Amino acid sequence: MNFASDNWFGASQPVMETLARHNLKAAPAYGADAVTESVTQRFSDIFEREVSVFFVGTGSVANALALAAYARPGGAVFCHRESHINVDECNCPEFMSSGSKLIPVPGHGGKITPAGLREALESVPPNIVHHGQAVAVSITQATESGTIYSVDEIAKIKAAASARSIALHMDGARFANALVSLNTSPADMTWKSGVDVLSFGATKNGCWCAEAVVFFDLEAARGFEYHRKRAGHLFSKSRFIAAQFEGYLENDHWLKNARHANEMALLLAEGLRAKGVRTVWPVEANEVFPIMDRQRFTKLQAAGAMIYEWPLREDAIQSELSADELCIRMVTSFATTVEDVARFLDAYGE
Repeated sequence: MNFASDNWFGASQPVMETLARHNLKAAPAYGADAVTESVTQRFSDIFEREVSVFFVGTGSVANALALAAYARPGGAVFCHRESHINVDECNCPEFMSSGSKLIPVPGHGGKITPAGLREALESVPPNIVHHGQAVAVSITQATESGTIYSVDEIAKIKAAASARSIALHMDGARFANALVSLNTSPADMTWKSGVDVLSFGATKNGCWCAEAVVFFDLEAARGFEYHRKRAGHLFSKSRFIAAQFEGYLENDHWLKNARHANEMALLLAEGLRAKGVRTVWPVEANEVFPIMDRQRFTKLQAAGAMIYEWPLREDAIQSELSADELCIRMVTSFATTVEDVARFLDAYGE
């Protein structure tokens, strides 16, 4: 009954098989190998246009370096106040971008709005040296609340960003989960909606450690190889990151993994709601946020359920909780089974 995080699970079988296959021969180091070349082309095929792709080992460095590509003196990056870059990355984006300031933007369900972004941008007016320079806005797809930006919402945020000539970054740690939920194309959810640079995550969805910074803004990608090298993420055996992506992308394995994880989340949410349990946000990807009393939470942990409390910072939702109620985050993955869900629901009781 492990619903702690999709990070907890290993790599899927096709990914492991591809890694093993590419382990049999020697190959040039530092990305000068055939598998890196072929997988790089695969990204251009997936996104229906030429892209610049840089493989890295973690999502945090993908986010930080993507934003570093747009850094300027006094730079300010706007993001949701609950975003991973603002809450969970140990100031890595600020450090890697030589001091760019993150400016948090509120918004219901983990999403910023164009109006909220425009209001936040007013704190960094143009051409006033004392306030610095707005350089980028970052959105998370799917969000930390398990919600998803529609294609139209992304385009409207881009319009607000374009009014100030700043870049739009997408943290796609759960990119595939959002994509299959929207039933759209990678191109429509990114560059066709105005995304300039994407952190393409695969680790949470069946890879071992495989992330990519994907530039649709090819001019911004110039010199990015130096950012990556200086950050220590130019792996000597980087073909093994590319190999993970090869197994991940082949035969739409990545989409099948994400679709399964999303289906397990819906199954879990429906089972809980049938027991009268309310969930905080809509279940749109592979995260479920049920409300339960502390006694039930403790009982489930004692029964072996890997779940934990999630801090609620939305005042309207917090006010609806009684003194002994908690918000719990539960995450499903490509490895979650129907039996896992059934066991948890049985342990929950009536």
